[in-house]
Amino acid sequence: MRARVAAAGAALALTAPMAACGSDGEGGVPTLNLYQFPVESFQHVIDTCNQQANGRYRVVYQVLPRTADDQRVQMVRRLAAEDDSMDILGLDVTWTQEFASADWILEWTGADKAAIEDGTLPGPLASAEYKNRLYAAPNNTNVQLLWYRKDLVSSPPKTWDEMISQAQRLKSAGKKPFQILTMGAQYEGLVVLFNSLVASAGGHVVDDSGDKAVMDAGTVKALRVMKKLATSGVVSPSFSNSIEDDVRLAYQSGAGAFEVNWPYVYASMQGDAPQILAKTGWARYPAIDANTPSVTTIGGSNMAVSAYSKHPGLAFEAIKCLRNAENQEYLAINAGQAPSIEAVYDRPDMAKAYPMRETLLEELKDAAPRPRTPAYQNLSTVVAAELSPPSAIDPQRTADSLRTSIQKAIDSQGVLP
Repeated sequence: MRARVAAAGAALALTAPMAACGSDGEGGVPTLNLYQFPVESFQHVIDTCNQQANGRYRVVYQVLPRTADDQRVQMVRRLAAEDDSMDILGLDVTWTQEFASADWILEWTGADKAAIEDGTLPGPLASAEYKNRLYAAPNNTNVQLLWYRKDLVSSPPKTWDEMISQAQRLKSAGKKPFQILTMGAQYEGLVVLFNSLVASAGGHVVDDSGDKAVMDAGTVKALRVMKKLATSGVVSPSFSNSIEDDVRLAYQSGAGAFEVNWPYVYASMQGDAPQILAKTGWARYPAIDANTPSVTTIGGSNMAVSAYSKHPGLAFEAIKCLRNAENQEYLAINAGQAPSIEAVYDRPDMAKAYPMRETLLEELKDAAPRPRTPAYQNLSTVVAAELSPPSAIDPQRTADSLRTSIQKAIDSQGVLP
């Protein structure tokens, strides 16, 4: 659910060994090992920062596997063993609280903290915090948008109910495509859908402390929308098995009138389906209530300093370079990573790469983090299981069952992360 990763990342993964280098490189220059998922063109950013460091440090890219679960497993194993060859950690936004609560990453303080907070969008910044302290630096961010066929609907729907009605009218009129395409498989994508709807309804899954399951009236309202969508007759027959790329490929093949997905689909259509892109518009994520703006779930990644690094001061310095405005703009244009620094969106070169940037920025300013709890991986596992398939949701009963399951997940009772 991060921005697109390309073949260059795979090639890099073959050349960068997972066994980390020593703490000092040639000529005694400190080596900073950066563990992160593969990102196209990221080596260019590393090379730039290494050059600007003028011998103070040298960042070496230790490329992690592509899937988030495999990335987390490798990091957790090394950190649990207090591996001091780890310096900079590229974290999924859902891991900050877990890693901070385990004392695996260092807090950002003083001038370093101020430098990260300066100009960073509130939503991404919140994903890097734990108990009101900053433990990571937002590197890139993401929110989902509504993509729709301009040749089929005169204006984009503002709510889920309106979108379902528009799709049903298209279907009744015998027009194709009419389907609403989004992610409904039993995995993190389904949890993101649920979280966005809950936030849009003003609800809460857990309390502010992250220690107690809430599941209030807003969550019940969100579950009603999920049930209505799944049983509307206008979702794909494969809705309950669909992940991001399934949805992307289906829409750009001409199978959908609406797609709710991450912004990387724009670049994909540019290259693979320009004829569909020419008919496609974008709009803010659908709301639940026409009078209340939608709230979408933050995606992206953060950078943190390992608590076991031999060079923590240099690691903080290197992260500030790696995620500065110039490098965020470079990765936005060359790797499809949405910036976490607001001012980058106003730069001239962003207009072509991100024509949807105004809508994206609008959503980012009031986006919601996923439930902020150290037990998020457990929580995500049980929520995805309880909500699958979405057509079987019974709003109040499912909410009650989720409250119990989520509390057990928070308390680490009987859940395999």
